Amino acid sequence: MKTPAPAAEAAAAAEEPTLPRKRPQVVEPVAGEGADSSGLPTDEGADVDADAPAEPASSASKPDKMPKYDPGPTGDAAVSDAEVLKNGIALPPLDAPEEVRNIVRAGNQIARTPYLWGGGHGKWVDKGYDCSGSVSYALASGGFVSGPMASGPFMKWAKPGKGKWITIYANPGHMFMVVAGVRFDTSGNRKTGSRWQAGMRPTGGYVARHPPGF
Repeated sequence: MKTPAPAAEAAAAAEEPTLPRKRPQVVEPVAGEGADSSGLPTDEGADVDADAPAEPASSASKPDKMPKYDPGPTGDAAVSDAEVLKNGIALPPLDAPEEVRNIVRAGNQIARTPYLWGGGHGKWVDKGYDCSGSVSYALASGGFVSGPMASGPFMKWAKPGKGKWITIYANPGHMFMVVAGVRFDTSGNRKTGSRWQAGMRPTGGYVARHPPGF
């Protein structure tokens, strides 16, 4: 007979956002090893603020199918900014699409978890998350990825350039995301204790990508 999960774990599981049915393959990251053919990250180094020169991803995967978003009859509605509270939680703007709101909700759940190299790539619920594991977790809740990806493959993900609501910035060693005007970045943990940051950082050396329509 299976031993029932502790009450705390059961409660945490109940609050978990709806994520894709396809679960990521269990991976045991080893420091210093490169990405393998699965496309799952084993090539992320230390999470640093310094910009690194952008290079082609060594193991890029095909972009996942993106949900369709109709911005309305005009197609040029102004985008409102989210708000980052003092406790490190982000509040999405009222006019944000549901997919964007889901990303913010998922980001809030792991905003204060510690940085862990390779975290979030072997399982969705982890003790900590690295940069691409954090972004993958949030994007999955919005329906934009079906599994965790390393920063390298994110350099060819979706569409090039900045998005209306969502933009990811990636290079071979680090990545972060901007959602409704606020930054979701593991480097923020060392400054405020949260991945959510109201301020932007230099983007030189990063490739900007966004999901179509967002």
